[in-house]
Amino acid sequence: MKNKNKYIVYTLLLFTIFLTSCVKEFNAVYKSTDYTYRYEYAKEQFLQGKYERASLLLGDMVTVLKGTTNGEECLFLYGQATYNSKDYESAAEIFKKYYTSYPKGIYAELASFNIGECLYATVPEPRLDQAPTYQAMKAYQDFMDVFPEGSRKNIAEKKLYELQDKLVLKELINARLYYNLGTYFGNCNSGENNYEACIVTAQNALKDYPFTTLREEFASLIMQSKYMLAVHSVREKQAERFQDAEDECYGFLNEYPDSKDKSIAEKYIEKCKKFTVNEVVKD
Repeated sequence: MKNKNKYIVYTLLLFTIFLTSCVKEFNAVYKSTDYTYRYEYAKEQFLQGKYERASLLLGDMVTVLKGTTNGEECLFLYGQATYNSKDYESAAEIFKKYYTSYPKGIYAELASFNIGECLYATVPEPRLDQAPTYQAMKAYQDFMDVFPEGSRKNIAEKKLYELQDKLVLKELINARLYYNLGTYFGNCNSGENNYEACIVTAQNALKDYPFTTLREEFASLIMQSKYMLAVHSVREKQAERFQDAEDECYGFLNEYPDSKDKSIAEKYIEKCKKFTVNEVVKD
């Protein structure tokens, strides 16, 4: 046991000495005015996967090396090192700067693609604000517009559709929320209705994303919301709205005859048919 403890202490001591030596070496390079040496050391750090160190060194030399033979490569590597360090927002700005500075540069295509990759990494889950999603989509679209035959076109296209699906999912979450709020009017303005809001949200989503795989989910919400809207309407509007709900149910069954919500549509059709001027249909 004593020998084992001595070995651990010895190992830790060697590691500490090595780490201290590395830090001293890095600090010496960072303070050096020999920019050629600093640049080569930064590239070595990058190749060794020490991206934070590489990013720190490269970022400090971008301005110094601008206009030199290493200027273009330095800026691109700075962006790549920052990206690999998972500082995605900063990396996106660096790649934008590269692409603006060297639109015909050797790394122009990759830098343009990487802007999308950086922004893609910052995309939040569907319930949160989707501004970063729109930014990432635009970046990928810009890349495909400028480099239609680019080697990464298929990747960009796939991720563009993936981000679009995320936006569709957010609209579905919003539509479901309106439906679940039902007759609660605390969040509505005068004359507005949660079921109407659900219908509008779902219809707009289908209009904006006609080929979404969630189309049936939206259609079901529209159908159910129209029925519930009729049920909770004032008497003078019920006849028209029950007819609209019935038509929507038939349309749903025609488009999705094997839907999991088939029984709901059939039940609502029967209830809509029972409506008369003197009979109130209840949920």
